[in-house]
Formats: sequence, C-alpha cells, structure tokens
Amino acid sequence: MYLGINEFIILTFVFEIEKIYYPILAVVGVTANSMTIVILSRGKCGLSKCVTRYLVAMAAADLLVVTTDLILRQIPIVHHLYFVRGIPVCNIHAVLLYVATDCSVWFTVTFTFDRFVAICCQKLKTKYCTEKTAAVVLGAVTVLSCLKNIFWYFMYLPWYRLANTPWFCYVSVLVMISRLWVTLELLHSILTPCIPFVLILLLNALTIRHILVASRVRRRLRNHSSEGIASDIEMERRRKSIILLLIISGSFILLWAVFMLFSIWNRLSYFVLDTIHLPAYMKEIGFMLQLLSCCTNTCIYAVTQNKFREQLKNVVKCLYLRIVKIIKWTLIIILNEQWSQQRHLADTIGDFTAFQITKVLYYSLLSVTRRISNLCRHCTLITVGFNFASKSAVRYFIKCLVKIRQVSQARFAFVKLD
Repeated sequence: MYLGINEFIILTFVFEIEKIYYPILAVVGVTANSMTIVILSRGKCGLSKCVTRYLVAMAAADLLVVTTDLILRQIPIVHHLYFVRGIPVCNIHAVLLYVATDCSVWFTVTFTFDRFVAICCQKLKTKYCTEKTAAVVLGAVTVLSCLKNIFWYFMYLPWYRLANTPWFCYVSVLVMISRLWVTLELLHSILTPCIPFVLILLLNALTIRHILVASRVRRRLRNHSSEGIASDIEMERRRKSIILLLIISGSFILLWAVFMLFSIWNRLSYFVLDTIHLPAYMKEIGFMLQLLSCCTNTCIYAVTQNKFREQLKNVVKCLYLRIVKIIKWTLIIILNEQWSQQRHLADTIGDFTAFQITKVLYYSLLSVTRRISNLCRHCTLITVGFNFASKSAVRYFIKCLVKIRQVSQARFAFVKLD
C-alpha cells in the first residue's frame, strides 16, 4: 500500500514515540496492577467480597495483557529484537494474548452487570451479588474465552513476523485467501470489543436512569421531611456513583474505539471495501490506546475509593521502609567485612612483628650465652649451671617461635581466603 508523504511522516513520528511509550507503559502497568491486586486482596478497602473478587480478577487480567501483549509482543516489535523470530511459540502466544484480552474486556462487562443488579434489582441482589456467584461467573468467562480463542493455534504458524499487525505471526497462504478464517476473525472482533461496548453502554444507561429517578423521588420526599442532611449525603453518594460510571464507560469506549474501528475495517476490506484503506498510523494509535486501558481500567474503579488510597499509602510506605532497611543492613554487612579484613590484617602484622622481635632476642641471648661460656670455661660448676639455664631459655623461646609462626600462618591463610 502506497503511503503519502504526510502519512509517512506521521507514522515515523508515532514509531519514535512508541519506543519510549511502551517501556514506560509496561513499568506503570505491571506496578499499578500488581499494587491493586495486593491492596484489594487484603480486604481493607471497605468493599464487599463480591466487588473485591471482580476487581482483583480485572487487575489480574490486565496484568496478563500487559505481559503477553505489551512486553512480549509490542516491545520486541518496536525495538527490533530479531532473536524472537527463532522461538517457535507464536501460535501459543497468540492464544494466551487473546484469552487475556477477552478476559480483561468481559470481566469489565460482568462487573458492570453486577453493579447494575446491585443498584436496580433489589430482589435479585441478595442471590446474585455474592462472592460465590462472582467466582462462578469469572470462571465461566475464563473457560469460554479459552474455547473461543483456541482456533488461533491452528490459524497461525509458530513463527513470529515481528510486524505490528493484527496477524503478528506467520500464516499459511490458505489462511490468507480463506474466507472462513477471515469470517472467524471478523466474528472475533465483533465479540471483543463490539458487543461489550453495547452492553456497557446499555447497562450504564439503565443504571444512571434508575439513579436519576430514585434521586428525584428522594428530592421530593426531602421537601416534606426534616432529614435534609441525611438526604444530601445520600444524593452526594449517588452523584459520585453516576460520575464513576460515566468515567468507566467513557474511558473504555474512547481507549478501545480506534482499535475496534481499524480491526473491523481491516477485516471488511477482504469482502467489499478493498479499495478503501485507513491511515497506517491509526493502527499504531489504536494499539497504544488499547494497551493504555489495561493500566487505567482497574484504577478508575479502585483509586477513587478513599480507603484504597489510604491502603496504597500504607503499602508504599511499608515498601519504602523495607527497602531502606535492606540497604542499611547491606551497608552494615559490607562495612563489617571490610573492618574484619582490616582487623585480621592488623593482627597478622602484629604477630609477624612479635615473631621478628622474638627471633632477634633469641639470637642475642644465644650470642651472650656463648660469650659467658667462653669466659667461665675454667669454672666447671658455673659453666654447667649457666648452660642448663641457657638451654631452658632457648627451649622456651623455640616454643614461642613455633606458636607465633602457626598463628601467623593461619591468619595469613584466612586473609587470602577472604
């Protein structure tokens, strides 16, 4: 496909942004989702167990998308890591990537439906909005996502293309010209994220409508009662709920819209729209925004909660103190090792000096003994007594020399081992 000059310039500029954008987004995505999982799993955010289970599942799915799509797919493509081409697991990677993406999207739908039931269906709330039901729903969505995406294993070849396209693996010629596979991929794009778009908009519209109707009723009752303060607090809580739902819906739709448009248009081009092509940079912008949703989706639900922010501060503070403690103990160990080496070296030098001094004294005493023996050689008794005393002193000095030499050799060997 021919690219115009302006389109080529924009595409080149987007490529340069991606080289910086994707690594930063990977760090933020892994950190944000990991922190969300840890904080919500502690159960101290004032949320019900049902809501907590949905939020933890959404954060886990987003973390998998960041790992399989952003780290293992986009970054090698953008930074041209050609060694990836020699790893024959692309079809398996594709299955895991699309399963994680479907789970991330449909977990959002199931949580939106859970909130719809909790606000609009009071009779069904006690039966549906439970931790057990949430576990069953999340498990069913995961199994269905695996079954839905297993066809990618047979559609793709196990070799990477390192091209930033919806088909990032090599495919056979039969797949490229087969309308069956094109139809399956088109259905895949419709199921994720087209249908979730419609469901989220519908559920949020019904929820907001119910909240507005209930707020009007409460406003009328407030005019005829003396509970104005309590009513104002309740109205403020419902207003925050509406804002939260609007932010959720708006962010999800905006961040996925470009990617969805390009995917569907790209598939339809094989049927009837072969002469109409979207700009190439729209594909790259679609990938960038779609991956950004994995870093903001859970935060929109959780970070707006005051107790979550308090727990986040506590976790960050705890991690900071532990890091400082680890650095402190590491420095202490290093300094102790250095001090121990210096102390052993000093002791060894001291022992060696004592050995030399004792050796000098020994030879001096031996010389003096010989001179006295020569002077007193005519007196047999004095000579015998002095020889006995000198021999005893010599034996003592020899023992001292042997002991000092053994200690010195052991400490020299210890210093060498260190």
